Amino acid sequence: MVLDLRSDSVAVISTDLPPLVGDVLVEVERDSGVALHRQVERSIRDGIRAGRLPRGTVMPPTRRLATELGISRGVVIEAYQQLAAEGYLTSRTGGYTRVAIGPEPALRPVADGRPQAAEIDFCPCRADGSMFPRGAWLRSMKRALAAADFGYVGGRGAPALHEALAAYLNRVRGTSARPGDIVVCTGYAQGIALIVQVLAARGARRVAVEDPSADDDAVPVARAAGLEVVGVPVDDGGVRVDALERLEADALVLTPSHQWPTGAVLSAPSRAAAVRWAREREALVVEDDYDAEYRYDRAPVGALQGLAPDRVVYAGTASKTLAPGLRLGWLVLPPRLVAPVAEAKALADRGSPVLDQLAFADFLERGELDRHLRRMRPVYRRRRDALLAALGAHLPAFEPAGVAAGLHLVAHLPPGLDEATVIAAAARRGVAVHGLRPYRLSHPGRAGLIFGYATLDEATIVRGVRRIARALEEGA
Repeated sequence: MVLDLRSDSVAVISTDLPPLVGDVLVEVERDSGVALHRQVERSIRDGIRAGRLPRGTVMPPTRRLATELGISRGVVIEAYQQLAAEGYLTSRTGGYTRVAIGPEPALRPVADGRPQAAEIDFCPCRADGSMFPRGAWLRSMKRALAAADFGYVGGRGAPALHEALAAYLNRVRGTSARPGDIVVCTGYAQGIALIVQVLAARGARRVAVEDPSADDDAVPVARAAGLEVVGVPVDDGGVRVDALERLEADALVLTPSHQWPTGAVLSAPSRAAAVRWAREREALVVEDDYDAEYRYDRAPVGALQGLAPDRVVYAGTASKTLAPGLRLGWLVLPPRLVAPVAEAKALADRGSPVLDQLAFADFLERGELDRHLRRMRPVYRRRRDALLAALGAHLPAFEPAGVAAGLHLVAHLPPGLDEATVIAAAARRGVAVHGLRPYRLSHPGRAGLIFGYATLDEATIVRGVRRIARALEEGA
């Protein structure tokens, strides 16, 4: 079929808006010895095959593309007609020229032995992104966009967010935060890296973390900075006081409100002991407060930073309360560390995106985060309750722990059953579950599994636990 591509008129299409006719990369070389229309054909054909020009992409009008390339319009018409004859493009008189086919299928990769993605994944690593408050966030983003000047805000971040965070954290988490003591970062990973960087520059030699601990952010950056990393054992009351008394370190990283991964809450005596330890050794405590806003069967537990703002760095993030994709985190620092941490942040990336900061400040000030948390607590509680009921019904020998808050719980295994056996049996049934062993540094402890329930509905949770139970029965 020969297509009439001599007209650049726009056809009326039954949509609210015309399709986007954007720029398309077409490369030609006048001194290559290859005819120009062949070069145009080859460039477009290669783009379609590689997937750079997806099916349905609207090609530029022939007149505009010819002008951009500095060639005759007839050359472009000839190239378009040839590609249409080959089936790569399609058009109709008076309409747009579009890409007609998808990219060439990639060769099937050779099997590498890795298991396929699980049908049911009890991943403890994220909140339910489908529940993100899009409407409220969009309104805050629009207000921020109207007010933003898009200038540099320095290493500490936007002052409006400092004010909003200080007010929120003092009210909800019991911190003793001043706007001038806050540095905005992209999340906990960057925050702990900045702290380690500053400590190392000041002569620190050793960092302590909880054991077990999932602090795969602090451990590698500390080791990369030349610092020794030591583990401090954890029991049902959080980090053990007797171990603290023997600990010699320049910094101690804690998750006191909901220990990761055991779920233990640092007891009042242990909190006092941690503060006393920091003062006696002139050390620093880094408080990772990753999901304390989600609580179900207990009274709120205030932040450790409120007890000793001169010795505790409070690290918070929007990852669990809203979504990790926002890349928003914050550090409430002792005054002596604000300037060096802000300088390190500025050297790292010149500061976090200002529009997101201003939107989050508006989101906090208008109470939208409070509303979102009130909406999500009963949702996550129902999912936790479904998990506890399913464990009790189908895996009664498993002993749940750390169930009062957060987005995951630990199920300790009965004697004689090891983590690897359960994980492998579950995988055969299409269920992914995670063990405690990878999070231990040097101190042994009870075998157990970590069940994240935030991203699964109740029916899926029950089905997943039932599959694990059946898999274990089959392997018995």
